[in-house]
Amino acid sequence: MAIEAPRRLVRALGESAPAGDDWLARLPRTAERAVARRGSTVERVQVPGGRSSLVLLVRRADGTPAVLKLAPPRARPGSERAALAHWGGLGAVQLLEPDAADPADTEEGVLLLERLHPDVSVRSLPEAKALLEAAGTLRRLWVEPPSGHAFETVAERTGRQATAMRAGADSAPDTAPLVDAALAAREELLSAPPDHRLLHGTFRQSKVLAGERMPWLAVGPDPVVGESAFDLARLVRDRVEDLIAAPSGPAITRRRIKRLAESLEVDQDRLRGWTLFRAVESGVRALRVGRPKDGELLLEFAGWL
Repeated sequence: MAIEAPRRLVRALGESAPAGDDWLARLPRTAERAVARRGSTVERVQVPGGRSSLVLLVRRADGTPAVLKLAPPRARPGSERAALAHWGGLGAVQLLEPDAADPADTEEGVLLLERLHPDVSVRSLPEAKALLEAAGTLRRLWVEPPSGHAFETVAERTGRQATAMRAGADSAPDTAPLVDAALAAREELLSAPPDHRLLHGTFRQSKVLAGERMPWLAVGPDPVVGESAFDLARLVRDRVEDLIAAPSGPAITRRRIKRLAESLEVDQDRLRGWTLFRAVESGVRALRVGRPKDGELLLEFAGWL
């Protein structure tokens, strides 16, 4: 079958593609080679799929179902491979070729993963149940990083983001007060982090899928090493469009922070601080790449914090 990238992926990668990048143009042929190397059969492309990778539902040569994932270098597939190998399937999707050393796979950002139920995420549950299941999954991922790891740290990642946020505030002065508050929160939070764990990095309800060997498993990490509150912060703003639409949105958000912090033994003030930083960072970035509606929603949410 012909392999084509979903529109969502094309649009998302187009927002962040560096000059001269031809990864998307090469993707169909890259995918065909990855499938052929394994003697697999493609069932379908997962649509709408994610914003950073192509996901193919395949059958391995022995007939077992699997997922073949291809991501560009800027999505750090090597880091994802290392994190999935370290978790070993505990709380996260199982890496089926943990010891694969094919140079082509490394160069092309290819991962072979266990097949979950790609159309059934925690987000399909009622909100209270979804938060409970998502939080339980996230707890299992917070482990000591491997010795000598090469994962990016929270300080490093947010440092890059802070630079872009300052530039965004210069071009959109209305965002400057929130950017200043978010950057001040970051400086304070980084001065004395309480723990040092391997984190999912981009955790939210849609990143937790139904599985067979466990009810729910996390997918799509962009792993980072740092404090747990940083990871949990992205979950606080899940379903942000519903929060903004609700008259009691600010109160719901405060209760959510309290509930998540208590259930996962995270300091509420630190969780609130990282939630502010991550919401402002995402909002400013959305404005920068031409998604004003998303940016405005996120910045309004950040204003509650």
